[in-house]
Amino acid sequence: MTSSGTQHVAMIGTGQMGLVMADAIAARGVGVTMWGPRTEIVERLREDRAIPERLPDFRLPDSVRLTTDAAEAFDGATVAINAIPTQFIRSTWSDLMPSCEPGTPLVSTAKGVEKSTLLRPTEVLGEIAETALDRRPDLVVLSGPTIATELAVRLPAALISASTSASAAHLVQDLLNVPWIRTYTLDDPIGVEIAGATKNVIALAAGMVDGLEIGDNAKSMLLARGLAEIARLGQSLGARLETFFGIAGVGDLATTCFSPHGRNRTCGEAIGRGETLEEFTARSHSVVEGVATAASVSELAVRIGIDMPIARAVGQILFEGMAPRDAIHRLMDRDLKAEELGLHHPPSS
Repeated sequence: MTSSGTQHVAMIGTGQMGLVMADAIAARGVGVTMWGPRTEIVERLREDRAIPERLPDFRLPDSVRLTTDAAEAFDGATVAINAIPTQFIRSTWSDLMPSCEPGTPLVSTAKGVEKSTLLRPTEVLGEIAETALDRRPDLVVLSGPTIATELAVRLPAALISASTSASAAHLVQDLLNVPWIRTYTLDDPIGVEIAGATKNVIALAAGMVDGLEIGDNAKSMLLARGLAEIARLGQSLGARLETFFGIAGVGDLATTCFSPHGRNRTCGEAIGRGETLEEFTARSHSVVEGVATAASVSELAVRIGIDMPIARAVGQILFEGMAPRDAIHRLMDRDLKAEELGLHHPPSS
């Protein structure tokens, strides 16, 4: 394996996760070139090394290069990391991918499911690479309980580097080997990616519970049953059940549902208090990935025949005008049954 000292990373995206990952990798002594789609943001970062409204108390290291030019972004890159939100990956990378050297490992931090295709972020990246470069590179999912505002001030956190390629997973693990991040490898990228996507939908519901002020018992019940939904969906797609009880599963779910900095929980709380999605979106500076994912996950569950009542209720609240309190009542009125944590007969691998 190539040592970290000979690596150079193309960081695609100047949002919160792109910034904190660039900071960590640069601290490792690895060269980073950060590409952004908006010239004004790139120029501001180049001049000020900070965007306080995105990440307070954060300064991008001077060693990180910034560009809006695709060829410059990928020049010398041995690893490319996607920090573009899920619903914008295809449009962004379709233009960028021809500048990427064939075979360069592609890493994704995005958490969601593409609405138009119901594909996971790494599936979208792999598809684009096959079209543009005539080969599918090693693909890595980088996920976990990582609130960006905490990583920005280098508070301790854990990540999962998941791939079917052990060498690619360990390469990313090494890139993030800094004192405030502990990265584990895993060979279940489907499970890690589904957990990262679907937990945002459950976090929206958790925020609604907070906004309605209906108690911690209700919120804990929601998290437990939400985790069961996530596990059912993941197993049906070929993931392992135990993945959902680790860092990328219950760890990420708990952080997103309880942290006051979690965008999806915060959005849900606003809706629970009576604000509309449109009103929240208008005043928010960030993409709330769980909104689009609520629609795509619900459609995916119907397609493969998986029961996900919480995800379905979130979709009804966001897109069909159902009142959050009515949705809670409907969930509580469902038929009584035994607790189930996964599929009785998961598909064989």
